[in-house]
Amino acid sequence: MNGNMNRRERQVEELLTPTVESLGCEVWGVEFLNQGKHSKLRLYIDRDGGVTVDDCAQVSRHVSDILDVEEFSNSAYTLEVSSPGMDRILFKESQYESNVGEQIDIRLNFPFDGRKRFVGTLSGVEDSSAVVQIEDEEFLLPLENVQRARVVPTFS
Repeated sequence: MNGNMNRRERQVEELLTPTVESLGCEVWGVEFLNQGKHSKLRLYIDRDGGVTVDDCAQVSRHVSDILDVEEFSNSAYTLEVSSPGMDRILFKESQYESNVGEQIDIRLNFPFDGRKRFVGTLSGVEDSSAVVQIEDEEFLLPLENVQRARVVPTFS
């Protein structure tokens, strides 16, 4: 289950994963931002010890060739390759599981309990739903309804 990635983004992820892995990285997630003439394909990569600028450049070179061959898009787009960063977006259920205990900012496609935004502590994952603790209330938010979820970095 890939949470908030659409079908096209999942296809790109499947297409690029072998190449990204052969370069020693993993695909963290894919976002395709369709903005008319200026669309963006954002590929987030990660690796143990963190991603360097060289990793991003190397992955970018290799995957842009694949995307050209596969004719990924019939309109012009810009490819961006980056690390997930401190405020990483969560794409997959396994990423939610590995961020239990973190502060999280979730925006939903459809309102739940009259609201679309929840900011609280990710206290677990149950039945493909994020369990979010906000003060003394617990919310069970289905991952398929998540538009975007980000870890909120805490600086101590």
